[in-house]
Formats: sequence, structure tokens, C-alpha cells
Amino acid sequence: METGRKSKTSPIGVSARSATRSSGATTQKPVRNSTAPSAKLQPLQSRQELDKIDLALIEELQDNARISFAELARRVHLSTPAVIDRIHRLEQTGVILRYRAEIDPAALGLYVRAFVKVTVAGDRLGSFARVARDIPEILECHRVTGNESFIVQVAVRDMNHLEAVIDSLMPYVATNTSMVLNSPVQSARIAPHTAVIDVKARRVQRR
Repeated sequence: METGRKSKTSPIGVSARSATRSSGATTQKPVRNSTAPSAKLQPLQSRQELDKIDLALIEELQDNARISFAELARRVHLSTPAVIDRIHRLEQTGVILRYRAEIDPAALGLYVRAFVKVTVAGDRLGSFARVARDIPEILECHRVTGNESFIVQVAVRDMNHLEAVIDSLMPYVATNTSMVLNSPVQSARIAPHTAVIDVKARRVQRR
């Protein structure tokens, strides 16, 4: 279902903030910080190349970020101190950004999810991004190519709540909203090994 919306002449000044932000990531391990260490991230060019053990650690942590270092070490056949050093390096170089819990929005009363495509005047791109960061109902906001300027994903209680959130994004030129019916793939983990797998070969294997 898609609905188009033109901007009103002035915002209604409503920013519905009763929702709790959710995000798709793994649960935080108690002994680790929720975010990577505050040390400066190395430029991409200076990051060490990831080996097979690094990739295995990344996959294990995406499945369960609460896994113990000892169990991780057992699974990748390294000593516990060596695994700890590798994970710290992955955090410090910005490969691992943070550890978070994945929450079901419906469990918090946010039964409606939608993607809102927003067209913004060129001189308001920066201000729109700042506004979007302050609206808790927005789960994601992406600057995109094409006719629209941004695509945002929102989680709200009902249609009235959705209208209030869209109004709080003003000023904009126009919006086009698509309601989410279901999500066959949601919060999928990043599979590091796919970066080296030939896509055509994978298609042949599926036949």
C-alpha cells in the first residue's frame, strides 16, 4: 500500500515521542561495552586485512553477542587471550561498531511499520537529517539516489501516530509512504564470506 503526501504550508509542531527506538542487532554481552572503545578509528586503508578467523568471529558474534570469550576460543580453535585481542582489534578498527539488543516493536505497542520516501529541497538536506535523528519513531534514515531524497523506516502505534510523525518531518516537498505488511527477511546478519563468493557460481548451485 502506498500513499502520496504533499507538504502543508506549516508544520503542526508534533513530534510523537512515546515510542522506544528499536534496532536490528545482536544482544549486548554483559562484560563488553555496548559500543566499541572510544579510540580513534583507523582509516579504511590502514585497517588490517581480515583473515578466516576474523570472519568466523564476526559471524559468531552476529549470531550471539553474549557468547563468552572462552566459547568463542573453542569454536575458532584459538586461546582465549588471542580471541580477546582479535575482538578488541575489530572494535578499535571500526569493524565491530556496537552490541545491541534486537527488540520486537509490536511487543512495545508499535504495531505499524512503514517506509516513508521523502523529497526535500536541496538547501534543507542537512537540516532534515538532523530532524530525523531526533525523532524516536524513526528506526532508519537513508540518503538515497532517485526522485526522493531520503527513505526512513518508522515504527508507530497507528495511522494517527504515523501522520504525526510525518508532519514532524516538515518542511518537505512531498512524501510517499509504503506500509509494511510482513518482513520475510528482517535484520539479516552480514555474511563476511559472501564477499569472496562469485555470485554467478552461487546461482548455479541453487539450480
